[in-house]
Amino acid sequence: MKIAVVGTGYVGLVTGTCLAETGNGVICVDIDKNKVEKMKNGIVPIYEPHLDVIFERNIKQNRLSFTTDLESAVKDATIIFLALPTPPGEDGSADLSYVIEVAEQLGKIITDYKVIIDKSTVPVGTAEKVHAAVAKNAKVDFDIVSNPEFLREGFAVDDFLKPDRVVIGTTSTRAKDLLTELYKPYVRQGNPIIFMDEKSAELTKYAANAFLATKITFMNEIANFCEKVGADVDAVRVGIGSDTRIGKRFLFPGIGYGGSCFPKDVQALAKSGIEAGYDFKILESVMKVNQDQKTALIPKILEHYNGDIKGKKIALWGLAFKPDTDDIREAPALYLIEELLAAGATISAYDPEAMSNVQELVGNKINFALSAYDACKDADFLVIATEWSVFRTPDFSKLKEKLNDLVIFDGRNLYDLPMMEKENFTYVSIGRNKVTAK
Repeated sequence: MKIAVVGTGYVGLVTGTCLAETGNGVICVDIDKNKVEKMKNGIVPIYEPHLDVIFERNIKQNRLSFTTDLESAVKDATIIFLALPTPPGEDGSADLSYVIEVAEQLGKIITDYKVIIDKSTVPVGTAEKVHAAVAKNAKVDFDIVSNPEFLREGFAVDDFLKPDRVVIGTTSTRAKDLLTELYKPYVRQGNPIIFMDEKSAELTKYAANAFLATKITFMNEIANFCEKVGADVDAVRVGIGSDTRIGKRFLFPGIGYGGSCFPKDVQALAKSGIEAGYDFKILESVMKVNQDQKTALIPKILEHYNGDIKGKKIALWGLAFKPDTDDIREAPALYLIEELLAAGATISAYDPEAMSNVQELVGNKINFALSAYDACKDADFLVIATEWSVFRTPDFSKLKEKLNDLVIFDGRNLYDLPMMEKENFTYVSIGRNKVTAK
């Protein structure tokens, strides 16, 4: 099939590349000329494991191309994906201006039947707005479909090529037949293509992300309570996760969720509720708890140092909001940096992929180290903000050589308490007892 993907952000680029991988001819459109030129030259503008390999392969085999010209991109396309940003407005609602603007342009330029797909995460009722925007100028038939993505950063390529489900919102038999054919190669193992109406599809994505955010936040609340009563959140997690009704995933406590999806989508769903006359009390609590959780290590650090860390040098491991990505949007590390600097400390940070993005944001306010151990050189203590695999089995003898004090504040519970006792570190984590060096 001939496909156009409008927008080459995270979702658009993964979508376009993975659609090309199964033999489709895909043109990706973006207004950023420099970005388009880089992609034409084989440069992937985001970090996502395995994306570079199939990106390069499909460019070489002429199935994947890039342009700034919307009209030429959609001319021969049967299916048009809209993968445009929907950033939160000041009131928390999703900003649909990019989506509507492109929809209006499409109405002017399409000359035959097209299936136009909302791939972006959008509020309930967006398909109707997009339909109206296209119809304003269109002189040919078209269908608007809601097809939300369920891509996890760090696993996006596998999630697209082997989805656990494909959700498609449409009432059009013609569009349904086309998309069944399009997605057939991705569901050969029997995972379902679930058809529903457009509004239900739009809500499915918001509901899924809000539920997972709530699950994470609930465990963080339990972790905080564990600290008050002397329970171990890891034991609790295993105990409740063995219940198949609850499941084992998304039960790991820490310093809150970040990224491009959970914060934005929970906020947007809550705002949609207000607009519809419904008060999402749970979601309001989720947002409040998560915001507080991002800096949960700060009181622990101040308590250990009697309320004064002025002049302390801090090693910070992890800047991305999660491992296997360079995405720093709403990353807890950013909030920790702000608080630690305000308290008069200096920071030497290391992250395998996200340092350049943070440097663009904070400049020379912190130091960026060449390695995890380099960040620890002459540091007074270590703070862990992201659970990269490289941090899970450190050489503790090296840490002892580098750190001034053998103190670790771990926002991701990477290490077992008995091991930290054996290594003789003071170790403070989330929802577990403090280990004190002898």
